Amino acid sequence: MKLVRGAWKILVGIKDGLVLLFMLIFFGVLFAALSGKPNAGRISDGALVLKLDGAIVEQPATPTALAAAQGEGPDHEFRLRDLVRAIDTAKDDARVKVLVLDLDSYGGGYPAAVTEVANAIGRFKTSGKKVLAYATAYTDGSYLLASNASEIWVNPMGGTLFMGPGGNQLYYKGLIDKLGVNVHVYRVGKFKSYVEPYTRADQSPEAKEALTALYGSIFGQWKDLIHKARPKAQIDQFLTTPDQAITAAKGDIAQANLAAGLVDKLGDRVAFGKHVAELAGDAPKKVAGAYAKIDYNDWVAANPIPTGGDKIGIVTVAGEIVDGKAGPGTAGGDTIAKAVLDALARKELKALVVRVDSPGGSALASETIRLAVLEAKKQGLPVVVSMGGLAASGGYWVSTSGDVIFAEPNTITGSIGIFGIIPTFENSLAKLGVTADGVKTTPLSGQPDIYGGTNPQVDAILQSAIEHGYAQFLSRVATARKLTPQRVDEIGQGRVWDGGTARQIGLVDRFGTLDDAVAEAAKRAGLDPKNVSRVYLEKKPSWFTQLLAAWGKDDDDNDLQARDVFGVIASERRDVLARAVGDAKRLAGASSVQARCLECAGFSDARAGRADLNVAQLLIKAIWP
Repeated sequence: MKLVRGAWKILVGIKDGLVLLFMLIFFGVLFAALSGKPNAGRISDGALVLKLDGAIVEQPATPTALAAAQGEGPDHEFRLRDLVRAIDTAKDDARVKVLVLDLDSYGGGYPAAVTEVANAIGRFKTSGKKVLAYATAYTDGSYLLASNASEIWVNPMGGTLFMGPGGNQLYYKGLIDKLGVNVHVYRVGKFKSYVEPYTRADQSPEAKEALTALYGSIFGQWKDLIHKARPKAQIDQFLTTPDQAITAAKGDIAQANLAAGLVDKLGDRVAFGKHVAELAGDAPKKVAGAYAKIDYNDWVAANPIPTGGDKIGIVTVAGEIVDGKAGPGTAGGDTIAKAVLDALARKELKALVVRVDSPGGSALASETIRLAVLEAKKQGLPVVVSMGGLAASGGYWVSTSGDVIFAEPNTITGSIGIFGIIPTFENSLAKLGVTADGVKTTPLSGQPDIYGGTNPQVDAILQSAIEHGYAQFLSRVATARKLTPQRVDEIGQGRVWDGGTARQIGLVDRFGTLDDAVAEAAKRAGLDPKNVSRVYLEKKPSWFTQLLAAWGKDDDDNDLQARDVFGVIASERRDVLARAVGDAKRLAGASSVQARCLECAGFSDARAGRADLNVAQLLIKAIWP
């Protein structure tokens, strides 16, 4: 009995110890999260710091408990409208002495989004306050932001090269043939190149034609914006003959940047910090390079979206469009439709703005969203579409619901076309000595058969269904844009356009930001744009979600991952592996008719790229533990 009692005491002791440990961890995490929550009361005079160590997105994704526990997830995504509002409110606030752009770990963004932030930075500088930018090496996107600064600093051990849009795309036809996989593609649109990696060994002439025009336009706009913001920068030399500029500086890239007027100062982070302190004041702790800071999250919390006045609803269609429900950052058809219909049922809205920032996805989900938006029209509400960084394929399908469409000159849009992909593995299995056989009562029994392949009847049905879906797409665009189906077919065929060209061919009505779209919606509703409030039709994050987000936030400067030119190049090469894994995942996972854009992935689709990279890293660990 003594032995039993002793064992029982040990078990009870272990249990009590585990409970105590759990409570300590829980309250420790709770304290850390609450300490990290935005606090407007912490704001005092100093430099507003934009440490853009994450992607600029239309709608940040919500972290999950598992991702937060593993240290993964979208901890550093910057909502575009929050960034712009933070910069614009700071230029007129005396507490903000200077704006600091910390771009060492810049996470990217679509051209239109980056341009909007760059324009806001330009407005801040025009107010008379200084903007100071720092990075070890700038990317094309981060340099566009920095070009609007009063001073551009670069680390003398770093330096900047410009890549421009473009590069190679992976094609898997040879690998697929070796594996014996049959990829059955059903599509309409000669420019609908999303399926080409699975059906070709190289890029089709049509895809090259479309991409040459698209890249040329986007790149031309980037150069024009740089020249306008920083006329003295001899950027053309670094775009055409960068080797000559670097060799002339004996391989010192930073010095070559300085000589060409691309940057103003060479200095490490400590020297930069000391210079900022001269304008913003010293930090409470006398540490070399430290200066008085205003936390970005605190500033956003202190400057919320104004309320009061008549309500304009804004529904956001951001990320991949998928069937069913989805959280922020992914456009779940049912989720968005419900948000719109619930808001309309409350009878509070005077107009509706549809903000689209999506490369497309499920045609069914796109139609679900479009029909929900049309309910607003049936209630007599004006509907205005505002395109963000991209509104292609399914994103454009949704956009046909608007009375008027706004876009930016470098918005990526169009890609009017649809497709479906079904891989079958009969030849792969045959190589292993595995065959398939069975009894079939109709031509459709067991079809599409991934073990035995499709039959001619199924192929004919699926291709016919895709053609019918394309005809529906054409009809919706023709009706919305007051064009003939024949004309839409000419500018459709899956081709992607920049916003400027899209306006010329009738796919877009006007240039403008989300602010311009809201003002137009107010006017169409007979309201004064200055006396309306915005109601974002999206679920507010729960307290637990906010807790996770606060837990993941880390504003320690030492957490920055500074990258020189070689680091930037290496990062882009890792993206190639991530893209390969993502392509395989998309081939296996396409579950419905797709209206999706391949070309859009070349323009900083940071969220999708990171997700693919996470999978790729897991694969590498599995192969090389």
